[in-house]
Amino acid sequence: MHVSIAIMAAGFGTRMKSKKPKVLHAISGFSMLYHIIKEAKKISDDIHVVLHHQSDLIKEHISNYFQDITYVLQDYENFPGTGGAIKNVKPKYKKILILNGDMPLIEANDMKYFLKEDSKVVMSSFTCINPMGYGRVVMDISRKVLKIVEHKDASKNELLINSVNAGVYLFDTEFLNQNLPKLSNSNTQKEYYITDLISMAHEQNIEVKAIQISEESFMGVNSKYHLSMAEEIMQKRIKKRFMENGVIMSLPSTIYIESDVKIEGETVLQSGVSLLRGSKIINSIIKTNSIVENSTLKNSEIGPMARIRPESILIDSKIGNFVEIKKSTLQGVKAGHLSYLGDSQIDSGTNIGCGTITCNYNGKEKHKTIIGKNVFVGSDSQLIAPIVIEDDVIIASGTTVTQNIKKGSLVLARAKLKIIDNFFYKFFGKNNA
Repeated sequence: MHVSIAIMAAGFGTRMKSKKPKVLHAISGFSMLYHIIKEAKKISDDIHVVLHHQSDLIKEHISNYFQDITYVLQDYENFPGTGGAIKNVKPKYKKILILNGDMPLIEANDMKYFLKEDSKVVMSSFTCINPMGYGRVVMDISRKVLKIVEHKDASKNELLINSVNAGVYLFDTEFLNQNLPKLSNSNTQKEYYITDLISMAHEQNIEVKAIQISEESFMGVNSKYHLSMAEEIMQKRIKKRFMENGVIMSLPSTIYIESDVKIEGETVLQSGVSLLRGSKIINSIIKTNSIVENSTLKNSEIGPMARIRPESILIDSKIGNFVEIKKSTLQGVKAGHLSYLGDSQIDSGTNIGCGTITCNYNGKEKHKTIIGKNVFVGSDSQLIAPIVIEDDVIIASGTTVTQNIKKGSLVLARAKLKIIDNFFYKFFGKNNA
């Protein structure tokens, strides 16, 4: 679609009470600004992000995900406010959609509503029970938009209006270029308001089209409380989409899924599950309070209370409670409980006993453990990497393995059992008998 998009992300965000730029605060695993740009790119190839406060930090963050963004620095000292923010934006197309960088819930379909209108000026509004802080949309008796008045500049009568400005606009580029230089900062805040363009359009007999939108999708995030509200809304959207595609969730309100997670097939998620950055789950069961991060599970079962750390791949495997997997590939493996498997490759038919540890770190470097097929690892065993254990090996309980093991071997390393009769009484005395 031939529309330019400008995202205003220059503000200080003081109500967030944070050193981090407001637009970099995350919901569902990614920054608010990331979510907006991702949706904007679905309808435009000309995206401008307006920056000022901590601009270098925001640029660095965005560049991790998007390479074709145009950055515009606001001259905040001379032209503060929303009108000053878009002063230096040079749109490629005849229409420009202006968004706020603190609206992480807006989606491409919401933006498309604006593009259906052929008016030179289109704005967004919604009806608010408690309009405190919002700019009021002033209309005449025929519901024709006359102007937008910011809350701090509104009269007593204007403060009674409950039709408020949502802060998203579609302008004809020519109209914008002609009228931006006319903006004045004669207001309480001494700022240049983009909202003044609405009254300018009315004065020029240009119809202002007001689109009624849902407060939820256009919700602005100005505090950590708002951030939590936005998180809940996005989580409901994510989980609804997966459940409608066949995923079973027990107590979905207790489950957390980040926005880039992929789930396929008849996967089951029990209560308290967390699926984090980049994970892919296919036809698997994830039991209560388990965590999967940046890993792939296929036809597998984990938990309860298992942790799958980044860069792990589990296929046809069963991982029990209090098992931690890190940067490992397991295919057809059972690890029932209380084990740590890091930097490992384990093949089908292998059973990992309780308390087994792959000792993968020597204080300087990480080393790999390779275990073949049909290996039985007894409880409380330590496998000192780097090490290769071939197929059909039995490792007896309590063994520390320090060298490669050939196929078909039994590995046993224990101190000889020693029993001293009546030692308890000698040590504590007969009175403790």
